[in-house]
Amino acid sequence: MAEAGAAVDRQFGDVRVPVLIAMAGLPGAGKSTIAEIIGARLGAAIVSVDPIESAILSAGIDSDQPTGLAAYLVAETIAEQALLSGHSVIVDAVNAVEPARLQWRDLAARADVKLRVIEVVCSDQDLHKARLEKRIRRLPHVDETSWHAVEQSIEEYDEWRGASAALPRITVDTTATIGENVETALAFLEG
Repeated sequence: MAEAGAAVDRQFGDVRVPVLIAMAGLPGAGKSTIAEIIGARLGAAIVSVDPIESAILSAGIDSDQPTGLAAYLVAETIAEQALLSGHSVIVDAVNAVEPARLQWRDLAARADVKLRVIEVVCSDQDLHKARLEKRIRRLPHVDETSWHAVEQSIEEYDEWRGASAALPRITVDTTATIGENVETALAFLEG
């Protein structure tokens, strides 16, 4: 455990100074994999929107309700509590639209922590499709994402503009190795 603390010391100068890291990108691009590795390296809590939505649906809330929005709001509450307790947090979510991105900026301001955004893309469409086809998340009540759903997400994915364009952000392409992307992301977080 001391090793994880040392990693946080090197990354952020002081273990007691939490940071909020928001992942962003299309389903199946590789956000969760990168978030898990970075979380382990930094000792940061991971708050993932998809399992939260699955739990909401498991509770009997109809899928025609705004369960996605509810999941983002629950994730925000969990992340805020962790930040206020002195823990760094990685939010694993698509963050495709301006309001979702700015939600994390506002949370960082309220919690008085730095916000860093790691956008994950997969520029090789065939590789992206192949990853989706073999992905198994085991989330009850949440269907595995189809390529058709990703194509719809592309249409709805907002360009980084306005206030969200000013967020400290790096884009990593998962056609590179996981190790390369993790090191690139960690270097960005150190800066």
